[in-house]
Amino acid sequence: MEIFDIVDTLGQPTGQTVERTEAHAKGIRHRTAHIWVTRRVNGVLQVLLQKRSLDKDSFPGGLDTSSAGHIQAGDEPLESALRELGEELDIHAAPEDLLPIGTFVVSLQEEFHGKPFLDEEIAFVYVYEKPVDITTLHLQASELDSVEWHDYTEALHATLTNDPKYVIPIDGLRTVGRYYSMKEE
Repeated sequence: MEIFDIVDTLGQPTGQTVERTEAHAKGIRHRTAHIWVTRRVNGVLQVLLQKRSLDKDSFPGGLDTSSAGHIQAGDEPLESALRELGEELDIHAAPEDLLPIGTFVVSLQEEFHGKPFLDEEIAFVYVYEKPVDITTLHLQASELDSVEWHDYTEALHATLTNDPKYVIPIDGLRTVGRYYSMKEE
């Protein structure tokens, strides 16, 4: 059973907790960590996207953030980001390898597998820029089916035009774009 901290609008724990299924059934605000694995190829920014497992309780089979997951009660965002990156992609990063680049709010109401899914979360966003050879990754099969590199601008366009293959939270992708825009100035 997964237990999350209930958080305020800034993502600070309130001292109360909630079980995962209740958080998503009632839309109770909690935290997640989103990690974007990035690289440049001939000057073009690319992001690693995961194809979510068909068994996921939300957005099964969709192309999504490189690695992401809920922050368990009592955990800190960076701690969760490091754990998720290791579990899902077998990338064992040091704390200094993950660059915090912002937060964004997720607020959605969907239905998956015939059940309502209410998501209210504060997402903490990190970038991982070290070289990654995707052919050597050991993927967590319960979470994702595969990974593939995509040009940032193509992923952004596909997400903005509601291409059903892409289930990336648009504000997460925009956070990455803002980070690289500021970095290049």
